[in-house]
Amino acid sequence: MSTDKTGFEVPEQMRDFAEKSVDQARKAFDDFMGATHKAVSNVEDSASAVQAGAADANKKALNYAEEHVNAAFKFAQELVQAGNVEDMMKLQQSYLRNQMETLGEQAREFSNTASKAVQDATKAAQKK
Repeated sequence: MSTDKTGFEVPEQMRDFAEKSVDQARKAFDDFMGATHKAVSNVEDSASAVQAGAADANKKALNYAEEHVNAAFKFAQELVQAGNVEDMMKLQQSYLRNQMETLGEQAREFSNTASKAVQDATKAAQKK
């Protein structure tokens, strides 16, 4: 045991206990930081997956809008070239039928895209 100038001695057991306490606190802190880094990484992975899914959905929505505008212009061109009201009605009926079919397909594709984005985000969150 060591003695300082004031005559106070720190027992070796107390120093060992203090050293072990510091080591345990350090290990607990390191474990906490490891868990924190892992949680942050999971959130980042999930956010990346969600962003990728959202970007894909945005591209699809833009493509769908472009398809609808093109179809509308085509319909307008055909309509102005129609010779009579009967032809105009047939064109309109055909246009509406095609648009409804297209909307149904696009809704299914969009739903699949959204489902995939959710699944990818879930997988990314569970991965770590």
